[in-house]
Amino acid sequence: MSVKASLFGLAFGDALGKPTEFRSYADIVATFGPRGPRDLPPGALVTDDTQMGLAVGDALELALAGGPLSADRLEPHLNRLFVAWARSPENNRAPGNTCLQACAALERGKPWWEATVAGSKGCGANMRVTPVGLVPGLSEDERAGASQLQAALTHGHPTGLAASELTALAVRWLLDGLAVAELPAALRARCDSQRQVYRGDWLGDQLWRRSAAGSPEAFVATGWDECKAALTGLEDAVRFVGPDADPCTAGGAGWIAEEALATAVYCLLLFPGSPVDVVARGAASSGDSDSIACLAGAFAGAVHGEAGFPADWYERIEYRTELDRLAAAWS
Repeated sequence: MSVKASLFGLAFGDALGKPTEFRSYADIVATFGPRGPRDLPPGALVTDDTQMGLAVGDALELALAGGPLSADRLEPHLNRLFVAWARSPENNRAPGNTCLQACAALERGKPWWEATVAGSKGCGANMRVTPVGLVPGLSEDERAGASQLQAALTHGHPTGLAASELTALAVRWLLDGLAVAELPAALRARCDSQRQVYRGDWLGDQLWRRSAAGSPEAFVATGWDECKAALTGLEDAVRFVGPDADPCTAGGAGWIAEEALATAVYCLLLFPGSPVDVVARGAASSGDSDSIACLAGAFAGAVHGEAGFPADWYERIEYRTELDRLAAAWS
C-alpha cells in the first residue's frame, strides 16, 4: 500500500485514458483490444485531471504549513492555484467548461460561492480530490470538509460535494487496508450516515441558500442519495456485465461525479489483483475515459503499492517530479 502508487496511479490512468476519451467503445476496442490500452509510452501526457490534482495537493501542503487544516487556511490556496491552472499555457488538455467558468469568476474576484457553477455535478469535482485522501494525519471530518470545499469552488451541486468526499475516503480507506470487496458497502453506508450532514464550518451557508432546497439538510441529502443510487448494484454487475464489456454499462458514462466514482470502483472490483488491468479497463470505456481511469488508478495504487505498476511507468509519466515531491512529503 503506497501513497506514491496511488498518486502516480491517478496519473497513469489519466494518461492511458487521454487518447480514448471522446471515442466510441467499438473504436477503442478495435484500436487497443478488448481490455484497453496497457502500454504507457515514453513521455506519456496527462490531462487537466492530473494538473488539477496537483493543484489540490499543493494547496493542502501550503494550508497545513500554517497550522491545522481549516476552510480559512485552505480556500485561499485552492482559489489561487485553480486560477493559476486556468491561466497556464499547459492548460490545453480539453479542460472542463465548469472548471474554466468558475476559475474565470474567481479570477474576477468573486467569492467562491458566487463563482461556482451551482448546478454542476460534473466529474471535475472528484477527479482531482485524491490528494485529500492521501495526505496523512487528517481526521475523517477534516478529510470530508476539505474534499467538499475543493469541489465547491467550481461545482456547487451537492452530488459533486458528496462524490468528492466519497472518492477521497475510498482512497484513504483502501490505503489503510480496507478490502476491495468491502468498498462498495462502506461507501453506501457513508451515504446513509452523512445524508443529513451539511458541513457549514467548511461551506458556510451561502452555497445551499443558492439552491431551491429549503434547508441545508435537504440540500445535501440529494447528493448522498444520488451517489448511493450510482453505487448500488456494482457487485452484481461484476458477475452479470463482466470484464470484457464497456464498464460504463455498469456504472455510467462518468461525465457526472457519481458515475465517475461508481464506474471507477467497478473497474477495481473487476480486477482486484491487477492494477494495470484496472486502469486499462477504465481507459477502455465509452464515457469520460481519462477521469474514470484516473480514479480507478488512484484506488488500485492505494491497494497494491508501487510494485503494482510497471517500474518504468514512474519514469515515463508527465509531471513525475511534482508527483514525486508530494508523494515523498506524505509517505
